[in-house]
Amino acid sequence: MNRAHAYKAAVQENLDKGEDSDFAITMGLFSYPILMAADILMFNANEVPVGRDQVQHLEMARDIGQRFNHHFGEHFVLPEAVVDDNVAVLPGQDGRKMSKSYNNTIPLWLPEKKLRKSIMRIVTNSLEPGEPKQTEDSALFAIYSAFANPAERKVMKQAFADGIGWGAAKQQCFELINSELSTARSAYEELISDPARIEIRLQEGAERARKITVPFMHQLRDAVGIRPLV
Repeated sequence: MNRAHAYKAAVQENLDKGEDSDFAITMGLFSYPILMAADILMFNANEVPVGRDQVQHLEMARDIGQRFNHHFGEHFVLPEAVVDDNVAVLPGQDGRKMSKSYNNTIPLWLPEKKLRKSIMRIVTNSLEPGEPKQTEDSALFAIYSAFANPAERKVMKQAFADGIGWGAAKQQCFELINSELSTARSAYEELISDPARIEIRLQEGAERARKITVPFMHQLRDAVGIRPLV
């Protein structure tokens, strides 16, 4: 677990600040790859869509499943990571990995005006309109690409090369994302207005999960010798 990227990054940040290496690092952070592995292996997923920064966790899940299979027989499917290059690691407003910890997220369900304001805060460089701009390492282009289709990405890439102004590019990004989310936003707002309906959906999901996991857990317990006494 001490090789996990998130844990190593937290340790390095502590060391850079002159703190103890494990200062404020919780067991939740340290053991998160195990929790993720349990979620994946319990349902014998063949492919798991992840960001590039999560590939290591998939590799850990594979290692755990492979080790179990070696000792107790073939029970777990070894999952493959599926990474979409256009959303492999989504940057936040400041260009770093989008994360609540960095306070650089763009919440999906913001009202339209607040969504636009959030997108307009995406950090760009000082290039003026008319000056060619690079799409590589551009948080704005990366966020746009996460919602755009190939044709739209091609048009925006050419607009960058032609020197589109940052304000215009952000406006196009907002319009694309807002159009993509408008219907889903309405459905979300309707859903959260009825907590009882949410609880029903959660219970239905839990029941579907138990139908898979309970028999599988009995199978796994039996494989390792944890059997009922009577």
